[in-house]
Amino acid sequence: MTSGLVVVVLAFGYLALLFLIAAWGDRRAALGRSLIGSPTVYALSIAVYCTAWTFYGSVGRAAQFGPSFLLIYLGPTLAMLMAPFVIGKMVRIASAQRITSIADFISARYGKSSSLGALVALIALVGITPYIALQLKAITVSHAVLVNYPQAADLPLADERFWSDRSFWVALVLAVFIILFGTRHLDASERHEGMVAAIAFESLVKLVAFLAVGVFTVLVLFNGPADLFAQVGERAELTRLLSLEAVPGGALGWVGMLALAFLAFFTLPRQFQVLVVENVDERHIKRAGWLFPLYLLVINLFVIPIALAGLLLGGGDSDSFVLTLPLSAGLEALPLLVFIGGLSAATGMMIVETIALSTMVSNQLVMPLLLRSNRLHLSTRGELAGWLLGIRRVSILLILLLGYLYHALIGETYSLVTIGLVSFAAASQFAPALLIGLYWRGARRRGAALGMSAGFLVWAWTLLIPGFAQSGWLDPGFLAQGPWGIDWLRPYALFGLEGWDIYTHSLLWSLVANVGLLVGVSLFTRPSALEQTQAALFTEAMPPGLVPTSLWQGQTTRGELRALLDRYLGEATSRRVFAHPAGEADETEDDDQPASAALSLRAEQALAGSLGSASARVLIDSVARGEAPDLESILRILDTTSETLEMNRRLEQKSSELARASEELRAANERLRELDRLKDEFVAMVSHELRTPLTSIRAFAEILRDNQALPDEKREHFLDVVVRESQRLSRLIEEILDLARLESGRLTLDPKRLDLVALTRQSVDAVQRLQEDRGVTLEVEITPETAWVIGDADRLEQVTINLLDNAGKFAADDDPRVLLRLARHKKHYRLAVEDNGPGIAEGERERVFEKFHQIQHQESGETRGRPRGSGLGLPISRGIVAHLGGRLWIEEASRLGGACLVMELPEAPAEAPSLGKEAGKEAGEEADETPESKPGGRPDGA
Repeated sequence: MTSGLVVVVLAFGYLALLFLIAAWGDRRAALGRSLIGSPTVYALSIAVYCTAWTFYGSVGRAAQFGPSFLLIYLGPTLAMLMAPFVIGKMVRIASAQRITSIADFISARYGKSSSLGALVALIALVGITPYIALQLKAITVSHAVLVNYPQAADLPLADERFWSDRSFWVALVLAVFIILFGTRHLDASERHEGMVAAIAFESLVKLVAFLAVGVFTVLVLFNGPADLFAQVGERAELTRLLSLEAVPGGALGWVGMLALAFLAFFTLPRQFQVLVVENVDERHIKRAGWLFPLYLLVINLFVIPIALAGLLLGGGDSDSFVLTLPLSAGLEALPLLVFIGGLSAATGMMIVETIALSTMVSNQLVMPLLLRSNRLHLSTRGELAGWLLGIRRVSILLILLLGYLYHALIGETYSLVTIGLVSFAAASQFAPALLIGLYWRGARRRGAALGMSAGFLVWAWTLLIPGFAQSGWLDPGFLAQGPWGIDWLRPYALFGLEGWDIYTHSLLWSLVANVGLLVGVSLFTRPSALEQTQAALFTEAMPPGLVPTSLWQGQTTRGELRALLDRYLGEATSRRVFAHPAGEADETEDDDQPASAALSLRAEQALAGSLGSASARVLIDSVARGEAPDLESILRILDTTSETLEMNRRLEQKSSELARASEELRAANERLRELDRLKDEFVAMVSHELRTPLTSIRAFAEILRDNQALPDEKREHFLDVVVRESQRLSRLIEEILDLARLESGRLTLDPKRLDLVALTRQSVDAVQRLQEDRGVTLEVEITPETAWVIGDADRLEQVTINLLDNAGKFAADDDPRVLLRLARHKKHYRLAVEDNGPGIAEGERERVFEKFHQIQHQESGETRGRPRGSGLGLPISRGIVAHLGGRLWIEEASRLGGACLVMELPEAPAEAPSLGKEAGKEAGEEADETPESKPGGRPDGA
C-alpha cells in the first residue's frame, strides 16, 4: 500500500510540471520560436485520443471480449488514411474562416446559423459528459487502488456525501488547473501552443508508463511471451478470448464498432480541436498519417498480455490490472509510474475536451443570448473580453461538475469502456452534417438540424436513458417490455431488431434517422443566399493557397467598425485589425470614411476568432446597412471561385502533360543514343564482313595474276576460294538489300501452297553436314505427315536454315544439341528450334529481332564475344514470316533448357483457287483474325 500523501504530492507535482511546459510553450510562441512547429509534436498531440479508456479500459475490455478493443484503434487508423483529403480540407477551411470549434465549423457551413451552432453545442455537452465522467472515475479508482491495495478499492458512491467523495475534489482541482491552463487568451482560434506542447509530452508519458508495465508483466511475472501464452493455452476460457468469437455481436458488432470509432475520431470535440483548430501547418498531416497509427500500435502491444496475465493471476477488477499486477509483486515505483501514466491519459483528455466545450458553450450558447441584451451593447470598451473569459472559466467548472454528477449517479454501473462508447455514439451524430456537408453542396441547414436532433434523440433513448435505468434512477421494466408495453420501442431492440450489441444497434438507428432527414429535407429546402455561398466555399473553394473571398456587400464607416471592435474585443485587438495589412492606403483615413471590404472581412474574422462565426456575423450585420449579398454577387463570387479552381486544374493537367512529355523525350533521346551506338557497331561490323571476302578475293587474284606458272591444282584451289568468297559477299549484300526491302515494304514474295513438312526436311538436309562438322547433334521431331501452308518456298527455307544455324551457334560447347519440332497447334503449324545453350534472358528476347542488335554468347558468366554473322538473320526472318501472315518469337526451351525460336504459320485453305499474292494476303488476314496472331507477340500457353 502506498501513502496517500505521496500519491497526492506526486500528482500535484506532475500537474505543476505540465503547467510549466505549457507556460514555456506560450512564451516561446510569443518570441516567434514555436514548440509545435514540428509534425512529430502534432502527431503526439493527436494521441490525446488515448485517454484513461486506453490506459485502463482497453485491458478491461480485452479481459472480457478479447480482440474487440482493437476496433477502437483500427477506426482512427482508417481515418488517418483519409487525412490528407478530409482533415486537410477542414484545416484550410478553419484557417480561412477562423473556426473555433466543431460547433462553429458546422454552424459556418450552414450559413453561419447560430441556432445550429447552439444545437451542436448542446449535443456535445450532453454527449461528452459521460466521457469526462470516465476520466474522473479512472483517476479516483486508480488512486484508491494505489493507496488501499490489497483491500477493496473504494466504497460505492451512493454511500458517501459529495464533499467526502474524492472524485468531487479531483473535479475541482482539475477545473482550477484547466482554467489556469487554457483560458489566458480570448481568441479561441489562436493556437494554444503551450497546451499542445503539454499534451504531446503527456502522450510520451502515458506511452512509456504503459510499455513499462507491459514489459514487467511479460518478462518478470512470466518468463517471456511463450510462457504466458503456454499457460493461457491450458485454460479453454482464456483461449476463447483470443478468437474473434469473443467480439460482442459477431461480425455485425465488429463492423459497427469499427464504424463508430472511425466517425468519432473526426467528430469528438477534443479531436477536432487538436486535428483542425490547433494545426499550424497542413503539411504536418502527412507525417501524422503514419506516426499516429504507429503510436496506436505500440501503446496496444501489451494490452492482451496484461489482460491474460491479470486473469491468470486473479487480479480482481480487470480495469485495474495495469495497477494491481505490479502491486501484487510488491513493487512501489512502477505502480506510481503507472498512476502518473493514467493521470496523463485522463488529464490530457479533460484539458482539451473542457477547453473545446467551454468555447462552444461561450460562443454558441451564451454569446447569442448576450447579444440580445441592451446592456451588453452599451458596455464600455473591452468589457466584453473580460465577460467572455469569465464565461469560459465558469463553463469549465460547470462542465467538470456535470461530469462528476454523471459519475456519481451511474458511474458505478458501467465499465470504463462502456461509458466511453456512449460518448462515441453521441459524437457520431455530428458526422453526417460535417462530412456530407464538406462534399455535398446541396446539404441544407434545416436538414442538418433535424437530422442531428433525431439522431440525438435516438441515441438518448437507446444508450443514455437505459444507463439511468440500470443504475436504479428509473424503472428498468421498460428495458425488457418497452414503454407502456410497446414491445417494438424497447431501447435495446428498437423496431424489433434483436441480437445486436447495444452500440451497433444505437449507431445504426441514430444514423438512419440522422442521414435520412439530412438528405430528405435538404432535397426539398431552398437555402438562403449566405448558406448557398458558405456551402460553395466549404465544398469547392478551399484548395491550398486560395485567398478567402469577401462577401461584404453592406456599407459602414471605419468609425463604426472600430467602435464595434473596441466594445467587444478591446482597443489592442482593434488596432491590430486596422493596422493589417501594412501599406493599405485607406487604413489611415478618417473614421467617417466608408470601411473597405477587406477591412470588414478582417473585422469579421477577428470577431469570429473570439465569439464564433455566427455571433460575428450578427455583430457585423448590426453596423452594416444593406449588407445582404445579392444573388448576382454570390453567383459572381462562385463563378470566380470555379474559374480559379478550373484554372488550377488545367495548370496541374498541363504540368502533368509536360512532365510526361519530358519523360517521353528523355526516353526517346536515350533510345536514339542507343540506336546511334548500334548503328556505329553495325557499320563497323558490316565493313569488316565486306572487307574480309574482298581482301581474300584481291589477294588470291593478285597471286593468280603474278604467278603464271602456278600448278593447275593450286590455281583451281585459288579460283574456288575466290568463287566462295564472292558468294559470301553476295549473300551479305543480299541480306542488307532484303532488310532495306522489308523496311520500305518492297519485299517481293511468291506465296504458294506448299508442304511445310517437306520443306523442313529439305532445310534439315541442307544444314545437316554443317552441324555435324560443328559437332552439333541435330534431332528432328515432325508430328504431322503433311503441313500445308501458304508461303514462299525459298524464303521459308532461308528462315528455317537461319533458325537452325543460330541454334547451332548458341548450343552448349561440351555437348551441343539442337532439337527441331514441327506440330499442329489449333489452325496453325508451329516449327520450334531449341538448343541446350545458356538461353536468352527475357529482357533480351525481343531485342534480338532489332536490326542493329546482336547478343553476345555467354557461358558460365564469361563473355565469349559475338558469334560469327551479320546479325541480320533474325530481323529478316521475322519480316518474312510476318509478310506470310505468321509470327516468330523466342521462348524458353521446354526440353533442352536453352533458347527456343518458334515460327507459326496459318494452315492453308483446303482449296486455294489462287496461289499468287492474293493467297498470301488472305493467309495473312486469316492469321490477323486469329486471337493468337499478334506479330512479335507470344501465344497463350506457348
